Amino acid sequence: MMKRFFLTLAAFAALGALAQSPTLTIYSGRGQSLVEPLVKQFQEETGIRVQVRYGTDAQILAALQEEGARSPADIFWANTAGALGQAAARGLLRPLGETLLKQPAAFAPASKAWVPVTVRLRVLAYNPQKFKPEELPQSLMDLPRFAQERGLAGRIGWTPTYSSFQDMVAGIIALHGEAKAREWLQAMKALSPKAYASNPAMLDAIRAGEVDLGSTNHYYLVRFRRAGYNLGMHYFKEGDVGNLALVTGAGILKTSRNLVAANRFLTFLLSAKGQQYFVGNVGEYPLVKGVVLDPNLLPLEEALAKSPKLDLEKLPLDRALRLLRETGVL
Repeated sequence: MMKRFFLTLAAFAALGALAQSPTLTIYSGRGQSLVEPLVKQFQEETGIRVQVRYGTDAQILAALQEEGARSPADIFWANTAGALGQAAARGLLRPLGETLLKQPAAFAPASKAWVPVTVRLRVLAYNPQKFKPEELPQSLMDLPRFAQERGLAGRIGWTPTYSSFQDMVAGIIALHGEAKAREWLQAMKALSPKAYASNPAMLDAIRAGEVDLGSTNHYYLVRFRRAGYNLGMHYFKEGDVGNLALVTGAGILKTSRNLVAANRFLTFLLSAKGQQYFVGNVGEYPLVKGVVLDPNLLPLEEALAKSPKLDLEKLPLDRALRLLRETGVL
Protein backbone atom coordinates (compact mmCIF):
# COMPACT_ATOMS: atom_id res chain seq x y z
CA MET A 1 0.00 0.00 0.00
CA MET A 2 2.87 2.40 0.85
CA LYS A 3 4.50 1.61 -2.51
CA ARG A 4 1.23 2.40 -4.28
CA PHE A 5 0.95 5.67 -2.33
CA PHE A 6 4.40 6.82 -3.44
CA LEU A 7 3.71 5.81 -7.03
CA THR A 8 0.65 8.01 -6.82
CA LEU A 9 2.79 10.81 -5.44
CA ALA A 10 5.10 10.60 -8.44
CA ALA A 11 2.20 10.61 -10.86
CA PHE A 12 0.62 13.63 -9.25
CA ALA A 13 3.95 15.46 -9.13
CA ALA A 14 4.20 15.05 -12.89
CA LEU A 15 0.68 16.37 -13.34
CA GLY A 16 1.39 19.29 -11.04
CA ALA A 17 4.38 20.32 -13.11
CA LEU A 18 2.12 20.59 -16.15
CA ALA A 19 -0.53 22.64 -14.41
CA GLN A 20 -0.88 26.19 -15.71
CA SER A 21 -2.33 27.47 -12.44
CA PRO A 22 -1.45 26.78 -8.79
CA THR A 23 -2.79 23.44 -7.65
CA LEU A 24 -4.09 22.68 -4.18
CA THR A 25 -2.60 19.36 -3.11
CA ILE A 26 -4.43 17.40 -0.44
CA TYR A 27 -3.13 14.29 1.31
CA SER A 28 -6.31 12.53 2.38
CA GLY A 29 -6.76 9.77 4.91
CA ARG A 30 -10.45 9.95 4.10
CA GLY A 31 -11.59 7.35 1.59
CA GLN A 32 -11.86 8.41 -2.04
CA SER A 33 -15.38 7.02 -2.46
CA LEU A 34 -16.55 9.08 0.53
CA VAL A 35 -15.14 12.50 -0.28
CA GLU A 36 -14.33 12.75 -3.99
CA PRO A 37 -17.77 14.21 -4.92
CA LEU A 38 -17.28 16.98 -2.37
CA VAL A 39 -13.81 17.78 -3.70
CA LYS A 40 -15.22 18.02 -7.24
CA GLN A 41 -17.94 20.34 -5.98
CA PHE A 42 -15.30 22.60 -4.42
CA GLN A 43 -13.37 22.69 -7.70
CA GLU A 44 -16.47 23.56 -9.70
CA GLU A 45 -17.56 26.33 -7.33
CA THR A 46 -14.16 27.96 -6.85
CA GLY A 47 -12.25 27.15 -10.06
CA ILE A 48 -9.34 26.00 -7.89
CA ARG A 49 -7.50 22.98 -9.27
CA VAL A 50 -7.26 20.19 -6.67
CA GLN A 51 -5.18 17.04 -6.61
CA VAL A 52 -5.90 14.49 -3.88
CA ARG A 53 -3.52 11.74 -2.87
CA TYR A 54 -5.26 9.04 -0.87
CA GLY A 55 -3.73 6.75 1.74
CA THR A 56 -4.19 5.77 5.36
CA ASP A 57 -3.41 8.32 8.05
CA ALA A 58 -0.33 6.32 9.08
CA GLN A 59 0.94 6.17 5.49
CA ILE A 60 0.47 9.90 5.03
CA LEU A 61 2.30 10.72 8.27
CA ALA A 62 5.18 8.53 7.16
CA ALA A 63 5.21 10.15 3.71
CA LEU A 64 5.21 13.67 5.17
CA GLN A 65 8.10 12.79 7.45
CA GLU A 66 10.10 11.34 4.56
CA GLU A 67 9.36 14.22 2.18
CA GLY A 68 10.16 16.93 4.72
CA ALA A 69 10.40 20.43 3.26
CA ARG A 70 10.16 18.95 -0.26
CA SER A 71 6.57 17.86 0.24
CA PRO A 72 4.10 19.27 -2.30
CA ALA A 73 1.25 18.88 0.17
CA ASP A 74 -0.90 21.83 1.21
CA ILE A 75 -3.49 20.06 3.40
CA PHE A 76 -3.55 16.96 5.58
CA TRP A 77 -7.18 15.78 5.69
CA ALA A 78 -7.24 13.01 8.26
CA ASN A 79 -9.58 10.25 9.29
CA THR A 80 -8.85 10.76 12.97
CA ALA A 81 -7.77 13.38 15.48
CA GLY A 82 -4.94 11.15 16.69
CA ALA A 83 -3.13 11.46 13.36
CA LEU A 84 -3.65 15.23 13.29
CA GLY A 85 -2.37 15.46 16.84
CA GLN A 86 0.78 13.62 15.78
CA ALA A 87 1.22 15.91 12.78
CA ALA A 88 0.88 18.94 15.09
CA ALA A 89 3.32 17.48 17.63
CA ARG A 90 5.87 16.88 14.86
CA GLY A 91 5.62 20.50 13.76
CA LEU A 92 4.11 19.68 10.37
CA LEU A 93 1.05 21.96 10.60
CA ARG A 94 0.58 25.73 10.58
CA PRO A 95 -1.40 27.36 13.40
CA LEU A 96 -4.91 28.26 12.24
CA GLY A 97 -6.74 31.53 12.82
CA GLU A 98 -9.65 31.92 15.20
CA THR A 99 -12.02 32.53 12.28
CA LEU A 100 -11.71 28.85 11.37
CA LEU A 101 -11.28 27.40 14.86
CA LYS A 102 -14.42 29.01 16.32
CA GLN A 103 -16.76 27.49 13.72
CA PRO A 104 -17.01 23.87 14.99
CA ALA A 105 -19.22 23.51 18.06
CA ALA A 106 -16.90 20.99 19.74
CA PHE A 107 -13.49 19.30 19.71
CA ALA A 108 -11.37 22.39 19.09
CA PRO A 109 -7.79 21.10 19.49
CA ALA A 110 -5.42 22.54 22.07
CA SER A 111 -2.72 22.78 19.40
CA LYS A 112 -4.88 25.12 17.26
CA ALA A 113 -3.16 23.51 14.28
CA TRP A 114 -6.16 21.78 12.69
CA VAL A 115 -9.91 22.13 12.53
CA PRO A 116 -12.44 19.36 13.39
CA VAL A 117 -14.84 18.62 10.54
CA THR A 118 -17.13 15.69 11.46
CA VAL A 119 -17.69 13.09 14.17
CA ARG A 120 -18.49 9.38 13.96
CA LEU A 121 -18.81 6.69 16.62
CA ARG A 122 -17.47 3.19 16.73
CA VAL A 123 -20.32 0.67 17.01
CA LEU A 124 -20.82 -3.07 16.68
CA ALA A 125 -22.41 -4.19 13.41
CA TYR A 126 -24.21 -7.51 13.58
CA ASN A 127 -26.58 -9.85 11.77
CA PRO A 128 -30.01 -9.33 13.43
CA GLN A 129 -31.06 -12.81 12.34
CA LYS A 130 -28.34 -14.26 14.56
CA PHE A 131 -28.54 -12.09 17.68
CA LYS A 132 -31.05 -10.13 19.72
CA PRO A 133 -29.77 -6.72 20.86
CA GLU A 134 -30.02 -7.65 24.54
CA GLU A 135 -27.78 -10.69 23.97
CA LEU A 136 -24.80 -8.65 22.80
CA PRO A 137 -21.96 -7.71 25.18
CA GLN A 138 -22.04 -4.39 26.99
CA SER A 139 -18.34 -3.74 26.48
CA LEU A 140 -16.00 -4.13 23.54
CA MET A 141 -13.52 -5.65 26.00
CA ASP A 142 -15.97 -8.51 26.58
CA LEU A 143 -16.33 -9.30 22.88
CA PRO A 144 -13.73 -12.14 22.87
CA ARG A 145 -15.41 -13.86 25.81
CA PHE A 146 -18.85 -13.44 24.23
CA ALA A 147 -17.61 -14.80 20.91
CA GLN A 148 -15.96 -17.79 22.54
CA GLU A 149 -19.08 -18.64 24.53
CA ARG A 150 -21.24 -18.40 21.42
CA GLY A 151 -18.90 -20.47 19.26
CA LEU A 152 -18.10 -17.61 16.90
CA ALA A 153 -14.55 -18.59 15.97
CA GLY A 154 -14.06 -17.60 12.34
CA ARG A 155 -17.36 -15.67 12.39
CA ILE A 156 -16.03 -12.24 13.43
CA GLY A 157 -14.92 -9.56 11.00
CA TRP A 158 -12.41 -6.80 11.64
CA THR A 159 -10.46 -4.15 9.71
CA PRO A 160 -7.00 -3.87 11.33
CA THR A 161 -5.48 -1.84 8.47
CA TYR A 162 -8.20 0.83 8.76
CA SER A 163 -7.18 3.97 10.65
CA SER A 164 -10.34 4.16 12.79
CA PHE A 165 -9.75 0.60 14.01
CA GLN A 166 -6.18 1.57 14.87
CA ASP A 167 -7.40 4.63 16.75
CA MET A 168 -9.82 2.39 18.64
CA VAL A 169 -6.87 0.24 19.73
CA ALA A 170 -5.13 3.45 20.78
CA GLY A 171 -8.26 4.24 22.79
CA ILE A 172 -8.05 0.85 24.51
CA ILE A 173 -4.45 1.64 25.48
CA ALA A 174 -5.44 5.09 26.77
CA LEU A 175 -8.32 3.71 28.86
CA HIS A 176 -7.11 0.29 29.96
CA GLY A 177 -3.34 0.24 29.47
CA GLU A 178 -1.12 -1.51 26.97
CA ALA A 179 -1.19 -4.88 28.75
CA LYS A 180 -5.00 -5.05 28.53
CA ALA A 181 -4.91 -3.94 24.92
CA ARG A 182 -2.43 -6.69 24.10
CA GLU A 183 -4.58 -9.23 25.93
CA TRP A 184 -7.67 -8.13 23.98
CA LEU A 185 -5.90 -8.33 20.62
CA GLN A 186 -4.50 -11.76 21.38
CA ALA A 187 -7.92 -13.02 22.53
CA MET A 188 -9.50 -11.68 19.36
CA LYS A 189 -6.79 -13.16 17.19
CA ALA A 190 -7.32 -16.56 18.82
CA LEU A 191 -10.88 -16.49 17.44
CA SER A 192 -9.53 -16.47 13.84
CA PRO A 193 -11.34 -13.28 12.80
CA LYS A 194 -11.59 -12.52 9.10
CA ALA A 195 -9.71 -9.37 8.12
CA TYR A 196 -11.22 -7.04 5.54
CA ALA A 197 -9.53 -4.22 3.67
CA SER A 198 -12.53 -1.93 4.14
CA ASN A 199 -15.62 -1.54 6.28
CA PRO A 200 -18.04 -1.87 3.34
CA ALA A 201 -16.44 -5.21 2.49
CA MET A 202 -16.91 -6.37 6.09
CA LEU A 203 -20.54 -5.24 6.18
CA ASP A 204 -21.16 -6.99 2.87
CA ALA A 205 -19.75 -10.13 4.49
CA ILE A 206 -22.14 -9.78 7.45
CA ARG A 207 -25.05 -9.25 5.08
CA ALA A 208 -24.03 -12.31 3.05
CA GLY A 209 -23.65 -14.52 6.14
CA GLU A 210 -19.88 -14.89 5.83
CA VAL A 211 -19.36 -13.42 9.31
CA ASP A 212 -21.81 -12.43 12.03
CA LEU A 213 -20.48 -9.21 13.57
CA GLY A 214 -17.67 -6.68 13.62
CA SER A 215 -16.71 -3.29 15.03
CA THR A 216 -17.11 -0.43 12.54
CA ASN A 217 -17.91 3.28 12.24
CA HIS A 218 -21.59 4.10 12.57
CA TYR A 219 -21.87 5.87 9.21
CA TYR A 220 -21.09 2.73 7.23
CA LEU A 221 -24.14 1.11 8.77
CA VAL A 222 -26.18 4.23 8.02
CA ARG A 223 -25.25 3.93 4.35
CA PHE A 224 -26.05 0.21 4.17
CA ARG A 225 -29.38 0.71 5.92
CA ARG A 226 -30.30 3.51 3.51
CA ALA A 227 -29.69 1.01 0.73
CA GLY A 228 -32.26 -1.29 2.34
CA TYR A 229 -29.95 -3.84 3.97
CA ASN A 230 -30.98 -5.38 7.28
CA LEU A 231 -28.00 -4.88 9.57
CA GLY A 232 -28.00 -4.29 13.32
CA MET A 233 -26.14 -1.43 15.05
CA HIS A 234 -25.23 -2.02 18.69
CA TYR A 235 -23.95 0.58 21.15
CA PHE A 236 -22.02 -0.67 24.14
CA LYS A 237 -22.55 0.75 27.63
CA GLU A 238 -22.00 4.46 28.16
CA GLY A 239 -18.33 5.40 28.26
CA ASP A 240 -17.13 2.19 26.63
CA VAL A 241 -14.22 2.31 24.20
CA GLY A 242 -16.36 0.40 21.71
CA ASN A 243 -18.39 3.62 21.31
CA LEU A 244 -15.32 5.81 20.87
CA ALA A 245 -16.12 9.10 19.15
CA LEU A 246 -13.63 9.79 16.38
CA VAL A 247 -13.17 13.21 14.87
CA THR A 248 -12.15 13.82 11.29
CA GLY A 249 -10.32 17.03 10.57
CA ALA A 250 -7.90 18.91 8.41
CA GLY A 251 -4.91 21.18 8.81
CA ILE A 252 -2.67 23.28 6.59
CA LEU A 253 0.87 21.99 6.26
CA LYS A 254 3.90 24.21 6.71
CA THR A 255 5.00 23.13 3.25
CA SER A 256 1.91 24.74 1.69
CA ARG A 257 2.52 27.22 -1.09
CA ASN A 258 -1.20 27.84 -1.64
CA LEU A 259 -2.36 29.29 1.66
CA VAL A 260 -5.32 31.22 0.26
CA ALA A 261 -6.69 28.13 -1.52
CA ALA A 262 -5.99 25.95 1.52
CA ASN A 263 -7.95 28.28 3.79
CA ARG A 264 -10.81 28.36 1.29
CA PHE A 265 -10.95 24.56 1.29
CA LEU A 266 -11.11 24.33 5.09
CA THR A 267 -13.78 27.02 5.10
CA PHE A 268 -15.73 25.03 2.51
CA LEU A 269 -15.57 21.88 4.66
CA LEU A 270 -17.16 23.81 7.51
CA SER A 271 -19.78 25.56 5.39
CA ALA A 272 -23.44 24.55 5.64
CA LYS A 273 -23.15 22.96 2.19
CA GLY A 274 -20.04 20.97 3.09
CA GLN A 275 -21.44 19.83 6.44
CA GLN A 276 -24.77 18.84 4.91
CA TYR A 277 -22.86 16.69 2.41
CA PHE A 278 -21.30 14.71 5.25
CA VAL A 279 -24.72 14.19 6.86
CA GLY A 280 -26.62 13.28 3.71
CA ASN A 281 -23.99 11.47 1.66
CA VAL A 282 -21.74 9.93 4.30
CA GLY A 283 -23.96 9.64 7.37
CA GLU A 284 -21.60 11.41 9.78
CA TYR A 285 -22.38 13.93 12.49
CA PRO A 286 -21.76 17.58 11.56
CA LEU A 287 -19.87 19.94 13.84
CA VAL A 288 -21.39 23.21 12.65
CA LYS A 289 -24.75 24.39 13.96
CA GLY A 290 -27.75 24.78 11.68
CA VAL A 291 -27.23 21.58 9.70
CA VAL A 292 -30.23 19.24 9.33
CA LEU A 293 -29.46 15.95 11.09
CA ASP A 294 -30.42 12.45 9.97
CA PRO A 295 -33.58 11.61 12.02
CA ASN A 296 -32.46 7.96 12.19
CA LEU A 297 -29.37 8.86 14.20
CA LEU A 298 -29.08 9.58 17.89
CA PRO A 299 -28.86 13.31 18.63
CA LEU A 300 -25.22 14.39 18.73
CA GLU A 301 -25.23 15.12 22.47
CA GLU A 302 -26.68 11.68 23.23
CA ALA A 303 -24.22 9.98 20.90
CA LEU A 304 -21.23 11.76 22.43
CA ALA A 305 -22.41 10.79 25.93
CA LYS A 306 -21.84 7.15 24.93
CA SER A 307 -18.18 7.77 24.11
CA PRO A 308 -15.39 7.69 26.70
CA LYS A 309 -13.92 11.10 27.50
CA LEU A 310 -10.44 11.13 25.98
CA ASP A 311 -8.16 13.78 24.55
CA LEU A 312 -8.49 12.59 20.96
CA GLU A 313 -5.54 14.67 19.84
CA LYS A 314 -3.29 12.66 22.17
CA LEU A 315 -4.41 9.13 21.34
CA PRO A 316 -1.26 6.93 21.41
CA LEU A 317 -1.39 5.91 17.76
CA ASP A 318 2.31 5.01 17.59
CA ARG A 319 1.92 2.59 20.50
CA ALA A 320 -1.21 1.10 18.93
CA LEU A 321 0.55 0.47 15.61
CA ARG A 322 3.53 -1.08 17.36
CA LEU A 323 1.26 -3.32 19.40
CA LEU A 324 -0.70 -4.40 16.32
CA ARG A 325 2.58 -5.41 14.65
CA GLU A 326 3.93 -7.16 17.74
CA THR A 327 0.78 -9.26 18.08
CA GLY A 328 0.87 -10.15 14.39
CA VAL A 329 -2.44 -8.44 13.65
CA LEU A 330 -0.70 -6.18 11.12
